[in-house]
This record gives sequence, C-alpha cells and structure tokens, in this order.
Amino acid sequence: MKGSVVVEVPASVANLGPGFDCLALAVELRNRVELRPAETTSQVEIEGEGTGELPGDQSNLILRAARHLFHHLGRKPFPLHVRAANAIPLASGLGSSAAAILAGLAGAAALLEVQMPAPRLLGLAMELEGHGDNLAAAWYGGVTIALPQRKQLVVQRIPPPRWKAIVVLPQLERSTAAMRRALPEQVPLQDAAFNLARLATLITALQRGEMELLAQAMQDRLHQPYRLPLLPGAQQAMQAARQAGALGVALAGAGPSVVAFAPRSPRAVGRAMVEAFRQSGMPARALLLDLADQGIRVQRCR
Repeated sequence: MKGSVVVEVPASVANLGPGFDCLALAVELRNRVELRPAETTSQVEIEGEGTGELPGDQSNLILRAARHLFHHLGRKPFPLHVRAANAIPLASGLGSSAAAILAGLAGAAALLEVQMPAPRLLGLAMELEGHGDNLAAAWYGGVTIALPQRKQLVVQRIPPPRWKAIVVLPQLERSTAAMRRALPEQVPLQDAAFNLARLATLITALQRGEMELLAQAMQDRLHQPYRLPLLPGAQQAMQAARQAGALGVALAGAGPSVVAFAPRSPRAVGRAMVEAFRQSGMPARALLLDLADQGIRVQRCR
C-alpha cells in the first residue's frame, strides 16, 4: 500500500453550560495528522501540544483507534507511521482525545479506501471515547446535538453563529474521568427542570445567533456546581468574564478551561479571565477562536 492520508480535526467545546453530554460546538483550532504505512513497526512523531507527554508507540490513541477500525473490518493491522502536529491542548476540555480518535479512525479508513457512513464510524469512536458530544462536533463542525443509539451516534447539526469563542486555559490538568467522578448519581428534580429550560433556550440562541440570550441560557445545575470547587480560579474567572462584558460563560466540557462569548471587547474579557486565574495562583492563557463551520477534513495523498 502506497501513499499517505492527512487528517485535520478541530477542537470542540462540549456542554456550554446546560447541554451536559449532548451539546458541543467546533472551534478553529485543529490537529493535523499524517498517516502512512510503515515498513516495520508503528511509530508516532508529535509536534506541538503533547510533545514529550504523549506516547510514540503502540499505546498512542491515534494508533489504537486505527487498530480498532482494522479489527472492526476484519482486516489485518499493518504498521503505520504517524506524524501529529497538535494545536489542541491536552486535558483542557477542548476534545483532544476525540480529535485523536477521529484522526486514527478516519485516517485508517482512507488508507484502506473504505467508505464508512458517519454514524457507523462515530459509533466505533464511541467505543473508545465513551461520550459522543465532542466526537459529533469535531466530525460535523458547527453546533451538534448527539444522541447515542444502538451503537451509533445520531447527530443533529446547527450551522454556527458568527461569534468568536473566548477560551481561557489554566495550567491545571484534570482528567475527564476524575471530573466525572465528582458528579452525583442523582440530582434534584428542580435542577433537571432548570437545565432543560436553559438548554432549550441555548439551542434557540445558537440557531438564531441571539447572543443576548446566553446570560440565562448558559447557566447549569447538573455538573458545574460539583466541578468548580476542584478547579482553582475557575469560578473567579467566570465572574470576571461577566463583569468584563461576557453574556455567556461556562466550563469548556469538564474543564479546566472556561469558554465565554461577548458582543464587544472579547480580548478584554480574555484578559480579565486570565487575571482572575492568576490571582488564584493559576497561570493561564487566552485563545480567541472562530467557530468552525467545517468539521474533520481528510485528504488522500498519492
């Protein structure tokens, strides 16, 4: 087998407050992954985010995803050389693991010249990731609502409004698994009703591009109250964002990053959040990102 495949996968922000485990949007921060057959053993070269941290051997998540596809198709795995230029920070709440899984699955399918329906491929991705929100947004782009169903992922997509996302990343690592363990097994009925009303409003705001609705729509009672105490400076950063003019602010996924939307002076909002983290003893950086209308890109190179 000759040639290579280049896969570009965007970062994604899940939950956006009330949309726990179902709502996400893609942002223009992309990992670029090149896959090609190797002569002997598989290896992964990493540039950018994760250099020196991510494994370069068979345990790398991109290679694991590729092997998962081979086994699913009943094909004998062959060694791969992977070169990953990563822009998505690790353990940040921006879907780095979802991006790696999709790069491995889509890259392997393209090398095999196999056409797989998106629900089927995303179902395979779910077997590795466990949750479909980041996967759906990274695959389709825009705003997505993910519904797991019979080992597949049914996705509704909304074109993204022409907003910019202000994402502030503290120098703090918290695994999604650890943050999920902080959640209760049951929640009060009034909290569930609170979130349902705000999720419906949030979807309306995203569909219509009405940012002024976000002040109420991005509130949450299902996961953020339990996660924020584990994230030094996050609560203060969210309050600083509102004081600086943000209309909507929430944890990015399970955190530790915080995402905000502001009609004016988004850079000032980012600086205010960075300063709030700093005053809590947590260095942070701000990113101003366009929402991504296009999801994953796959290019076969001969």
